[in-house]
Amino acid sequence: MSTNLKATDTDLAPRTSLDVLEVMELIPHRPPFLMIDRVEDIIRHERAFGVKNVSINEDFFAGHFPARPVLPGVLIVEAMAQTAGVLVVETLGESERGKLVYFMTIDNARFRKPVVPGDQLRLEVTVKRHRGPVWKFEGKATVDGQTVAEATYSAMIMDD
Repeated sequence: MSTNLKATDTDLAPRTSLDVLEVMELIPHRPPFLMIDRVEDIIRHERAFGVKNVSINEDFFAGHFPARPVLPGVLIVEAMAQTAGVLVVETLGESERGKLVYFMTIDNARFRKPVVPGDQLRLEVTVKRHRGPVWKFEGKATVDGQTVAEATYSAMIMDD
């Protein structure tokens, strides 16, 4: 991983856990498209874990699928990306708040097991490399310690 980052005030007092309100300070997503409830175990420049509590009250379950609700795989990948966005902004500091993180690529996405209401999705995001505004990540989603999805993806940070 290559980084060209300078120390910021946030480097002096790292936060290792963020609740949903703190997450919303860092990324622009809001319900119903906010896909993470917490971010934990943040190690700047390296990794973080997102948490998504999957509720039957989610709007998308009305159509996916009414008789047997399943969290769409694309939303699992989106939850990984939102976790990565929080990690990037928390790594870079105050000056990056309010910037948008856009997908550039999604590679090797694999969906191993359905995620259903009542599950707690844990999203492990690891920085593979960083060059300028472009970041590459590996993401893995688990429920009860079992891998349910994984993907490699890259994103670019841009001004709003």
